[in-house]
Amino acid sequence: MNETKKERERVVILAVQLKSQGDFQFQESLSETVSLSKTAGLEVVGQYVQNRDRSDAKTYLGKGRIEEIIEEVDREDIAFDVIIVNDELTTSQSRHLSDIFDAKIIDRTQLILDIFAQRAKSREGQLQVELAQNEYLLPRLSGHGVSLSRLGGGIGTRGPGETKLETNRRHIRSRIHDIKVQLEDIKAHRERYRVQRKKSQVFQIALVGYTNAGKSSWFNQLTQSETFEEDLLFATLDPKSKVMQINEGFRVILSDTVGFIQQLPTHLIEAFSSTLEEAKYADVLIHVVDRSHPNYEGHIKTVNHLLASLDMTTIPTVMLLNKSDLVDGDVQEESHDTLVVSSRKHEDIDRVKHFISRFIKSQMTPYQLDIDTNQGKAISQLKEDTMVSKIDYDEERDIYHMTGFERTDSGTVNRIMKTEKSEVRDE
Repeated sequence: MNETKKERERVVILAVQLKSQGDFQFQESLSETVSLSKTAGLEVVGQYVQNRDRSDAKTYLGKGRIEEIIEEVDREDIAFDVIIVNDELTTSQSRHLSDIFDAKIIDRTQLILDIFAQRAKSREGQLQVELAQNEYLLPRLSGHGVSLSRLGGGIGTRGPGETKLETNRRHIRSRIHDIKVQLEDIKAHRERYRVQRKKSQVFQIALVGYTNAGKSSWFNQLTQSETFEEDLLFATLDPKSKVMQINEGFRVILSDTVGFIQQLPTHLIEAFSSTLEEAKYADVLIHVVDRSHPNYEGHIKTVNHLLASLDMTTIPTVMLLNKSDLVDGDVQEESHDTLVVSSRKHEDIDRVKHFISRFIKSQMTPYQLDIDTNQGKAISQLKEDTMVSKIDYDEERDIYHMTGFERTDSGTVNRIMKTEKSEVRDE
């Protein structure tokens, strides 16, 4: 039985470049919307831009520019299914554009939400998508009538919230409340799990960074996992954690997180903040940066700004300048907390592990301890719960002299010392 390949929806992109925006800033924003469109499975067939002091309150673009676009579309016989706008639209703007072009209108926020709906796989991720969809839709219900009736399928109608498009405000408010209650339950469950991990002295590291910087690639390399990774924006939406070992036995829980992006609406940050819960309680953050991107410095600023808004700037952070294999020439930007790497280079995996190990030691307290040779369990525990630097065997005394580093709040070394003294007294 032959299956016909589903045709991708064809879209044109409309954008207003404000005079307050620099050319580079605007072009990156537009390029990001093109990338988002491709991530959503759309085919971009045209881009139309207008320079203005501010977007038109009714039609986003000016009347004259809209007429030019309609003429060009007719002249060039450009067929499209959807118009995507490079900003967040008001209800009035969306309705008027829909009437003028007789087409489905999707703004940047709806596009991001659609990608979220496609990517989220866990129950929590799907609830976060539905919450964001409903919170976006609620203030836009009035006057949407005709434009909503055009949402017959495809982009803008995916995910758990798709059947709620024409329901009333009361129902949506009720649903938002229900979702928040469920998310609080999930959050509480994760908090209990996190407290248990803290009791077991497991060190926690979280990967953060701009979307498509390569976080999932490094998560896979460091934990030998098969997390979804692809050259797409927002490839990862659901929080994932896995144990990895560094320094010959020291256990670390590594978490992957959703990527950040410029111009991410505030309510999306709030709606998806729980996907960053693992990062908010981490002992160390690994900030992954796409060093090959022409605006990598802007991406670093965006991530740092969002981390500040989430009260995460006090967490010790190291930076991986990733995708060095795509950069022309050598990148001389390494320091005690910055490493130039590529997830495609196998030798960089060990370099990153040593780099993380060295940085973690700088955040810990050094110790020295003598352990009897018959205390194998204690030695094993030290290797798992602390960063053991050296083990020397003293043949005359028949003991191991161990040096290493432990978390300031760990208490592992003190517990082992007390156990040893207690066993000596018993003898």
